[in-house]
Amino acid sequence: QVQLVESGGGLVQAGGSLRLSCAASGRTFSRYSMGWFRQAPGNEREFVVAITWSGGSTYYADSVKGRFTISRDNAKNTVYLQMNSLKPEDTAVYYCAASRYTAYATLFSVRGYDYWGQGTQVTVSS
Repeated sequence: QVQLVESGGGLVQAGGSLRLSCAASGRTFSRYSMGWFRQAPGNEREFVVAITWSGGSTYYADSVKGRFTISRDNAKNTVYLQMNSLKPEDTAVYYCAASRYTAYATLFSVRGYDYWGQGTQVTVSS
């Protein structure tokens, strides 16, 4: 069992930055790939970025490449999402999730994840 708690969301102006954190409980955090998804009102939850258990591979949605960076600290059971050059279209609830899998095709899908956090709101004003 893994419990995930996101933090770091808030209101920021376009062009600004935020860093989200996702703290995981349990001693098996390092065995899971971790992903970030987001969901805007009226939209489906969409993939943002994922990182494999070792941090050796990362996968980004085209919409955030070059602006967002995922990292993890297995010693602290925490995954981070650094978001720079934020745009109003980045406004959404951001969720972190844990997956037993490592393949991109699986990590890209919401169905590839075993555990989810409650989400944190990110609002980017124009």
